[in-house]
Amino acid sequence: MNRDTFYYDAIDLLKELIAIPSFSREETEAADYLENFLKKMNYSPQRKGNNIWLSSPDWDDNKKTILLNSHIDTVKPAAGWTRDPFAPEEDGDCLFGLGSNDAGASLVSLLMAFFRLTQTGQPNNFIFLASCEEEVSGKNGIESVLPELPRIDWGVIGEPTQMQPAVAERGLMVLDAIVRGKAGHAARNEGDNAIYRALPVIEWFRNTQFPRISAWLGPVQMTVTMIQAGTQHNVIPGECKLTIDIRSNDCYSNKELFEQISLHCGCEISARSLRLNASNFPLEHPLVQRAILLGMKPFGSPTLSDQALLPFPSLKIGPGDSARSHTPDEYILKSEIREAIDLYFQLFQSLNLT
Repeated sequence: MNRDTFYYDAIDLLKELIAIPSFSREETEAADYLENFLKKMNYSPQRKGNNIWLSSPDWDDNKKTILLNSHIDTVKPAAGWTRDPFAPEEDGDCLFGLGSNDAGASLVSLLMAFFRLTQTGQPNNFIFLASCEEEVSGKNGIESVLPELPRIDWGVIGEPTQMQPAVAERGLMVLDAIVRGKAGHAARNEGDNAIYRALPVIEWFRNTQFPRISAWLGPVQMTVTMIQAGTQHNVIPGECKLTIDIRSNDCYSNKELFEQISLHCGCEISARSLRLNASNFPLEHPLVQRAILLGMKPFGSPTLSDQALLPFPSLKIGPGDSARSHTPDEYILKSEIREAIDLYFQLFQSLNLT
């Protein structure tokens, strides 16, 4: 297969996937289609749930192994679409459709790069993995597949980064907080107003700065995003609930941040999960150095991906622009897919990871 064939196959596959609704936890039909597509290409894909993967045909246990991963699930269409989200539509260089940018273009580009790389002898093994439930960080996604895979040394996560390498990525921790007062009758000014008690807590989250600043991601970010209190206008609220969005940097684990916040925030807190930690990838790694030689510029990514769930170092890079994700009339440039297939191939071709 030549370069043009890989490109046209990528576009055709992406259009087919756009046409299949694949919301998180509802990806079965898209996974079925991809599995059958790979079988028609004379590959023998493996599957767990709605996760599909392929390994290098010339697998060698003595080689290092690189994971090439992106996801098949999408969010639901945002309000404001002027086109059918599930009818792929080409307009010049633009290909419109839900999931075209996030992250269908990365998925098909990585797959074509896998085909292209494994047609020739390589010093590394490759695993291509199309995973599910990425948009909700679901436990039936990539996390469930990793125990089924051979040892992986490094990973590449396909997400829209304009084909620039994200060498660090923020983590996420969502906290539920309760500030307690005492309920009473508003007319008699009884009780202890939990809303007023919550004000210094909100200010603490607004103003507190953790001392370790990441070179790529900056400081830890804490934002109070939801407040719930009160039952009716004439009752002093005895309880005020807060939701806090924590975007961790690669200087702290979520566990460490939770312990520090628990000591100083002045209220009861619980974490919905501690598993979505920040990550980083060493600049001196041959993959990053190859990317720099190809003219790419490393950066720190503020958005979360399945990178947070990987127990090995990984780099996030893919075609498209994160600003287009989860927006009406989402699109990818077809030229970005052509470029991505070539750049992925150049990144991994004969890469020495010993």
